[in-house]
Amino acid sequence: MQTSIEARGLSKRYGRTVALDGLSFTVQPGQVTGFLGPNGAGKSTTMRIVLGLDFPDEGQALIGGQPYRSLRTPLRAVGALLDSGALHPRRRARSHLLWIARSNGLPRRRVDEVLALVGLASVARRRAGGFSLGMKQRLGIAAALLGDPPVLMFDEPVNGLDPEGIQWIRALLRSLAAEGRAVFVSSHLMSELEGIADHVIVIGRGRLLADASVRSLRAAASKNRIGLRTTQRSAVMTVLANAGATVAATDDDLLSVEGLPAERVVELLAEARLPFTEVLPHHASLEEAYMELTRDASEFNAPVVLRGEEA
Repeated sequence: MQTSIEARGLSKRYGRTVALDGLSFTVQPGQVTGFLGPNGAGKSTTMRIVLGLDFPDEGQALIGGQPYRSLRTPLRAVGALLDSGALHPRRRARSHLLWIARSNGLPRRRVDEVLALVGLASVARRRAGGFSLGMKQRLGIAAALLGDPPVLMFDEPVNGLDPEGIQWIRALLRSLAAEGRAVFVSSHLMSELEGIADHVIVIGRGRLLADASVRSLRAAASKNRIGLRTTQRSAVMTVLANAGATVAATDDDLLSVEGLPAERVVELLAEARLPFTEVLPHHASLEEAYMELTRDASEFNAPVVLRGEEA
């Protein structure tokens, strides 16, 4: 069950466009790893290369130490959902899964098991073309789970799901990781990944920007940023700005201060005899950390790799 995904120096060009530029990372078993990056960062290209749907110009992608195309029974090694719409619209849901199961030598009973697992048992004989987007997502997830694989890859798995469905997929991903599987999830919804991801890989312009635990990523983004509550907002902002801080008003009496440690802020306000009632540590969200990391990538600057210990 202890199987990982490895990307080793992946590079890929499409004409003059650089999709991947020496990308390396490892998706470890037993955790949910979020895969983040702006549009055009190379996320889809990376996933396609891992699954043998595209070939890198340089480097290699391995699942359990082997290229995808060398796997004897791929669905028993890795399950993936990249495009929930990639199915025959006139084929019934159960027939769609039976066809996949037979092609991988999987038993028929497994089809009914995964249909029940994703909540589609009652519509198993309906044609997939009549399914809503959320139902197609569930059917795609069922297909990924058919082989009971140790590695799972999902591209935007919450797409089309209602609130109940989002809660369900979050619980499912956590349970799959708890069983020792490597769960690799690409998403643009930072709030969803913050709730389920243990580790995050962030890329921009095909290069690695961060490979760190969610905890260490948030801690790095929170550094040298505090909240300050004061009734003398204007005067306090002037004093701190003159000392080199970046100060912004976030509420009537609350300021966000960046660039100075809390101890120095307190010293400056005491010297200026300006009142304050509270100094608050800032806890950055995953979205804040992501936006900070990808700002330079969006401006086409060379990224700085951040690596952190596991949470």
